[in-house]
Amino acid sequence: MNEEAADQRLRLEDVAAHVGLSSATVSLVLSNAPGPSAETRRRVLQAAGALGYRPDRAASLLARRRSHLLGVLLEVRNSFHAELVEELQAASEQVGYELVLSTLTRTRDERRAVETLLDFRCEALILLGPDAPPARLAELGRQRPVIAVGRRVTAGGVDVVRTADDQGVAQAVGYLAGLGHRAIAYVDGGKGVIAGDRRRGYRTAMRRRGLAESIRVIPGDHTEESGLRAGATLLRRPELPTAVLAFNDRSAVGLLDALNRAGVDVPGSVSIVGYDDSPLARLAHVNLTTVSQNTQEQAEQAVAAAVERLDEGRSVAREVVLSPRLVVRRTVGPPRSSD
Repeated sequence: MNEEAADQRLRLEDVAAHVGLSSATVSLVLSNAPGPSAETRRRVLQAAGALGYRPDRAASLLARRRSHLLGVLLEVRNSFHAELVEELQAASEQVGYELVLSTLTRTRDERRAVETLLDFRCEALILLGPDAPPARLAELGRQRPVIAVGRRVTAGGVDVVRTADDQGVAQAVGYLAGLGHRAIAYVDGGKGVIAGDRRRGYRTAMRRRGLAESIRVIPGDHTEESGLRAGATLLRRPELPTAVLAFNDRSAVGLLDALNRAGVDVPGSVSIVGYDDSPLARLAHVNLTTVSQNTQEQAEQAVAAAVERLDEGRSVAREVVLSPRLVVRRTVGPPRSSD
């Protein structure tokens, strides 16, 4: 076979010519449809394997009325999103759907990532922590079923699967206060609905515990770098708080690194709590106290919402709010003794 021929994609017609059968018969065998005899199936499959034939899935999907694809938007550097995708894959396979992933990066924004999913003819969109305004989500919801995971959404027509962020933050503040902490700071998550809900949950929980005067919100975002910056900010102040709650695990790990480099003992001098219970938090050398969002249940509920829309005809949007759970590990202890 010359180079030009090798560069050409092997077609179904090539397999048919190799075994001396019609393309229609070969197509029935390769799609596992009824009709061809056992011997014909054996010959076709043997020839396809010998020739290295791989079906053109894109063409196959175009030929069908439905794609059975669920599009998933995720942030490529977010380990919590990666774990959610793994659970989404398992849940979708159980009901006969497959996933198409489209990622957010430093150079690829949410709008472009969603457009890719639409271009691939995804039947429903599962958006992990979307930042799009409600009007944009409502617009997408008129084109496809949209399931927003992790974020409260006011847009009509959009399904929501999320945990009660205010409860999760309240659990963390309550646990710290129960150990005797009063100077509990919070590293913020920046803009967006999720960040706003968690920030508000922190303020509310502190007030309910009688700690309004100790409220301290440090600017940040959802990255490890924001935790590093927050650590530098805290270290410049005359006295460190006895505990810090971070917007997510990534920020908490950045803060942990900053304090470790400065020789600050965690949890002896400062306790740290994250949010998400991501794989990063569970690493032995991190062992971060954090708030779990139950990725498996979120994924199963998100896929179930998509299937209800696509296969069962549900048209009314619904919201599923799950209860978070505080997971205590080694980064939290009683407050340091005053000198």
